[in-house]
Amino acid sequence: MSWIEGIILGIIQGLTEFLPVSSSGHLTIVGTLFGLTGKDNMAFAILVHIATISSTVVVLWKEIAGLFKGLFAFRWNDETRMASKLLLSMIPVAFVGLFLKNAVEGFFGNGLFPVSVMLVLTSAILLLTLFPRVVRKSDISFRDAFIIGLAQACAVLPGLSRSASTIVTGLLLGNQREKVARFSFLMVILPVLGEALLDLMKVFGSGAGSVFTSLPVGMMIGGFLAAFVSGVIACKWMIELVKKGKLLYFMIYCFLLGLFVFFYWYFKV
Repeated sequence: MSWIEGIILGIIQGLTEFLPVSSSGHLTIVGTLFGLTGKDNMAFAILVHIATISSTVVVLWKEIAGLFKGLFAFRWNDETRMASKLLLSMIPVAFVGLFLKNAVEGFFGNGLFPVSVMLVLTSAILLLTLFPRVVRKSDISFRDAFIIGLAQACAVLPGLSRSASTIVTGLLLGNQREKVARFSFLMVILPVLGEALLDLMKVFGSGAGSVFTSLPVGMMIGGFLAAFVSGVIACKWMIELVKKGKLLYFMIYCFLLGLFVFFYWYFKV
């Protein structure tokens, strides 16, 4: 993998991690087009995932700092309630990641066909945002947090957007747009870090830990910085888009991309 490919993949990861278009789906598509496979691809994916999580921390720094400040007050307050809701929302994806991820990946595979189907499903999910809804709640409840967590767990399917699944679920439950967007981005921090840790264990467990030292330094630095900068931009942008309800173009994009990937897969096979 060249440093140019690293930067391109880093930008794609940073943008698609937050925009409702599926980062895993895009990395699969681009990786297939670039011919990237094996341990090198996994090692690079771990790197750019850490970069996008770092961008989340930068954008939502005030919320994260407030959570820690409230937690260390050692009393039941708004911050401890929010932290409890975030932890509750992570239970479904933690269960899937620990016990079902390999089975899901084995059943659906990592090829282009399941990605094309899930991109079209993502488009259908985004279609639901076009229907009017009544905002009834001033805050996300524990029940809603768990249901949003279930939606996040479903995004283990290749090509199904995590942000689309969680944000649309939160909106359908009657929550405020900006609060749902921020909750969605906060709740992904620990699961993505956990997934990166599991992938690291998988790489080192297979005796391929040296892959990190064999990757070109320029490619790793370029990919990390590209993912971090594009992630900061995409995170801020997505929060504003959700507030204004402007997700129609992403619905169209996912549908057209899903069709393109399907026909590409069909004629290649």
